[in-house]
Amino acid sequence: MRIRTMPAVAAGCGLLLLTGCGAADMTKQASPFANARGARTVTLSVQSWVGAQANVAVAQYLLEHELGYRVDTVQVDEVPAWDALSQGRVDAILEDWGHPEQEQRYVEDKKTIVNGGDLGVTGHIGWFVPTYFAKQHPDVTDWKNLDKYADRFRTPESGGKGQLLDGSPSYVTNDKALVKNLNLDYRVVFAGSEAAQITQIQQFAKEKKPFLTYWYTPQWLSEQVPMTEVELPPYEEGCDADPEKVACAYPHTPLQKYLNADFARSGGEAVELLRNFEWTTEDQNEVSLMIAEQKLSPREAAKKWVDGHRSVWEKWLP
Repeated sequence: MRIRTMPAVAAGCGLLLLTGCGAADMTKQASPFANARGARTVTLSVQSWVGAQANVAVAQYLLEHELGYRVDTVQVDEVPAWDALSQGRVDAILEDWGHPEQEQRYVEDKKTIVNGGDLGVTGHIGWFVPTYFAKQHPDVTDWKNLDKYADRFRTPESGGKGQLLDGSPSYVTNDKALVKNLNLDYRVVFAGSEAAQITQIQQFAKEKKPFLTYWYTPQWLSEQVPMTEVELPPYEEGCDADPEKVACAYPHTPLQKYLNADFARSGGEAVELLRNFEWTTEDQNEVSLMIAEQKLSPREAAKKWVDGHRSVWEKWLP
């Protein structure tokens, strides 16, 4: 997922399938259709985790087939996406996991971005172990006992310490600070992308090996590889305000949509649909699984979901 200086959880790119929020800054490669005055066009920012791709795929399909828009997509990392949105290079972000600094700068101060409402999905980041290991060693689910199992989580990449597997460095993550501030005998190892992280988790699970990983919900892989969360020190408002001093769990975050302010004023029916777009974790996972597991293209997955859920999306139409 911010998730993120962050997700889940969860994750339609022109569409870079299953690569985890690891794209380059593409704000200067935005669509020429973005913010085009008088044109029936919409440009959507696509984060690279599959749940975000699912959102965009369905929104794009409906905008094109129900409202007759031309839709363009641009893949942008989480923080640069806010810059692109503020500049009108993209019109909307459909899944944000919480970026307080950007919200303050662009929503409150510059007023170049407006909140587009809840996505309907609550995201949560945490540390997880495979459920098969948690059943064998129930105390591993308390962070205070993690050092006891550090040798079990060691890998060649972790340099003699336990490995905490992360996805892309561009995700919202406090993990390096958490390891340091909780004085744990672990090293954060970045897989590089959601796709690479998933591959490693699947391989560990196939061999029934123990692992500790940064993970997020909702995310389709959790149905394939059941994981149990490790309890970190409880989250309290403000406990993550200083990135260097974080020593608490990640919050549960109602995922938000954001719109370019000019687009929100003049985007017509497209704005109404995007503001009304609100679905469940189950809806998102259904589309995500079609993309990730069944290998449907995002457009094919969106069409299949739309064909089977008219009662859900009809309410989004202007």
